Order: sequence, then structure tokens, then C-alpha cells
Amino acid sequence: MHDTKASKNSGALRRWLPLIILATGLALVFTMGWHTALIHTIGLNIDDIKDFVSQNILLSLIAFLAAYALAVVIIPPIGSILTIGGGLVFGALYSVPATVIGATIGATILFLIVKTSLGQTLAERAGAWVDKLRDGFKENALSYMLFLRLVPAFPFFVVNVVPGLIGVPLRTYVIGTLIGIIPGTTAYALLGEGAGSIFDKANQDYQTCTAANGDDACTYSLSFADLATAELAMAFGALAIVALIPVAINWYKKRKTNHAAA
Repeated sequence: MHDTKASKNSGALRRWLPLIILATGLALVFTMGWHTALIHTIGLNIDDIKDFVSQNILLSLIAFLAAYALAVVIIPPIGSILTIGGGLVFGALYSVPATVIGATIGATILFLIVKTSLGQTLAERAGAWVDKLRDGFKENALSYMLFLRLVPAFPFFVVNVVPGLIGVPLRTYVIGTLIGIIPGTTAYALLGEGAGSIFDKANQDYQTCTAANGDDACTYSLSFADLATAELAMAFGALAIVALIPVAINWYKKRKTNHAAA
């Protein structure tokens, strides 16, 4: 009896331990003010970072593209952060194509890994929901692949893995990924580019303050009032459009079905 209770408590601890560690770490970061120091450091050095990038644009883009591809394979959830960071450092014009190519390369590597013997094992454990997706791909694999990429409800990592489990052709997967991630990537890159204007305003205010009062009398802060920028307005507009894509697709399907029935 006691052994069973102890076993349950041990199992519960193992389940909650990662969350406890994460919460403790976040509490420590905010308590010590490390998040403020990080924002301060990035903000004050953003111009130097951008200068280095502009002087080594090709090398920087290649490094970013390679890092993004590797991150998609090893640390999938970090993709959105990298996309925003790319927009901040490179601007949307350069970061969007680099991100799309890097993400497609990384996703394709993961797809090929899943299609090996590992894929069979995962498919057997995945259950009936994979069979439902398999039925969706049977009708028009490319259209369904584009749908999964365009709809924000489907996590990028999941859409990287599932097609490999159900035998989607490599060509279909690559084309669907390359085209399907463009809208979401553009929206997040614009968000990063908009954040750059916030840092610029904060830097200007901080430098003006330190010139007049000295470093000790000034604090570095990002003002919420500075969020109202043209770039961020474009970013949120793009995100809204991406979020409306599923609605548009469903409307089109219903219209097509009703037209066929008539």
C-alpha cells in the first residue's frame, strides 16, 4: 500500500518536475532583473549588430539560414523566435527568403528522417489520427499540404513529421512547405522589423538622458506607447490575414459543395 502511494507520488513528481524547474528559473530571472539586463544589452548593441550584418550581409544570411535549418531539426519551438529575430536584424526584405529557405531545408531533413525505419515505429504508435490525415492527403496531396502549412492551428513541427509517416511524396512536401510558410513567416518577420523601431526609440531616449544626466541617473526601458509603429501595424495586419485563411478556405469549400449540389 505504502509502496503504491510512494510510486504514484514519485510519478507525479517526475511529471511536474520540468514545469517546476521552468517556473523556478523564470522567477529567478525576473527577481534578479536579468531580463532587463538582457533587453538593455541587446538594445544598446542592436546598431552594432546591424552594422556588422550590413557589412557582411551574404555571410550573415548564410549563417542565419544554416542556424535556422538546424534549429528546425533540433529545437522546433524556437522557430518563431528566430523568425522575429531575423526581422529585427535583417529586416523583412532579407529575412523572409532566408527564413523560408532555412525552414524548408530543416523541415525536409526532419521529413526524410521520419520516412526511414523510424517513421514506421512512430506511425504504429500515433494511432487513428494519422489515418484521418492520410485520408485527407489521398484526395489532393499538394492542396492538403498547403492547407496544413497555411492554417496557424497546426504546429510547424507536427506538419513536419506527419507527412513522413503517411508517405507523402518528397516533391509535394517541399513545394507545399516552401509556399505554405510564406504568409506566416512574413507576418513574424514584420513583427521583428517593427520591434527594431521600438529599440531605436528607446536608445535615443536613453542616450539623450545619459548625455544630460549621466549613466547612473537613467534607466533603459521600452515604452508600450512606442508599439504604435507602421511596421507593427503591418505585422499585426499580416497575422490577422493569416488567421483568416482557415475561414476563407472553409467558406470556399462550402461554396463549392453547395454549387455542386445545385
